[in-house]
Amino acid sequence: MLAGKRILLIIGGGIAAFKSLDLIRRLRDQGATVTPVLTKAAEEFVTPLSVSALAAEKVYRDLFDLTDEAEMGHIELSRAADLVVVAPATADLMAKMAGGHANDLASTLLMATDKRVLIAPSMNVRMWEHPATQRNLATLTGDGVLVVGPDEGAMACGEFGPGRMAEVPQIIDAVGAALADGPLKGRHVIVTSGPTHEPIDPVRYIANRSSGAQGTALARALAGLGAHVTFVTGPADMPPPAGVKVVRVQTARQMLEAVQGALPADAAVFAAAVADWRVANAADSKMKKTKTGLPVLEFAENPDILATVSQMETGRPGLVVGFAAETDDVIAHATAKRDRKGCDWIVANDVSPETGIMGGSENAVTLISDAGADSWPRMGKDQVANRIAQLIAEALA
Repeated sequence: MLAGKRILLIIGGGIAAFKSLDLIRRLRDQGATVTPVLTKAAEEFVTPLSVSALAAEKVYRDLFDLTDEAEMGHIELSRAADLVVVAPATADLMAKMAGGHANDLASTLLMATDKRVLIAPSMNVRMWEHPATQRNLATLTGDGVLVVGPDEGAMACGEFGPGRMAEVPQIIDAVGAALADGPLKGRHVIVTSGPTHEPIDPVRYIANRSSGAQGTALARALAGLGAHVTFVTGPADMPPPAGVKVVRVQTARQMLEAVQGALPADAAVFAAAVADWRVANAADSKMKKTKTGLPVLEFAENPDILATVSQMETGRPGLVVGFAAETDDVIAHATAKRDRKGCDWIVANDVSPETGIMGGSENAVTLISDAGADSWPRMGKDQVANRIAQLIAEALA
């Protein structure tokens, strides 16, 4: 899958560095060439000799090694690869990347590269959840850095929670997605996913039952066909797929802003279950029970993201795909929605409670386009996503 691809692997200083040895082996098994870079801290966990033996390549360690600079300067080293992978990406390395620091070989390479960068974060759960790390993560994803993981589980320190580096097969999948050659290579596709949360007060919100499973599957399938995917997701149950640019939002207005900020795009797929209304008089502090009666909520209409993008006079994506989650008269309601919104395709499905589709692993959809209504049999959401992604590739060809 990765035959002939060149990976610059930066190994950060964390206990998960031991996984980098298996990562090197498996990347080479896939046909990739791996050029390893060790930070000074990483040498406390894995030795240059073991890394070099597995990579069958020289290990780069020192920014000021004049021999290395004569043979291959850090600028050339940073650009000779097809992809830069940072695994493990420690909190310190992420902070350096977000802040634009370049005070050692690893950080200088990351500043100098013109290639895509994929990071696999690994750190203590408290460090991962710290506001500074989350700010840095938002900065990096906003800059186009791809992220795989972290996973949730037991830590070497004895704590439990998110922060474990993704397992090697996950990282390999993310590398494959980032380097995918397929019919959508060079194309930019925006995918929205998950629900939105519309605040009532600081602790309560209005939402729906969307898990984000279908949108996540779509983003994964499109990336697998080589697309550069911007994945705009509400607070979904599903973790985002590897190899895509992730933009996290909470509300419908934030989602619209994120979509507009991601344009231009060749295609846009609006799979998110966006709340139609928001609370206009949301409280700044938690509402309390009183003896004077129930609180009165005033509602305002949320922006219509699908209609806004579909009806753009300039800069409209070449293909706009909407979703219609209905509970009755599915095809009639979805057809009317397509006409009303002005999108090219509508993917309609029946989300009545008895179907188990919303929040479930399967879907049964009808694709409505100029060609009419094409009903598909019930199948897994991954299968639905693959089929839609292939049709998008054919439409953009």
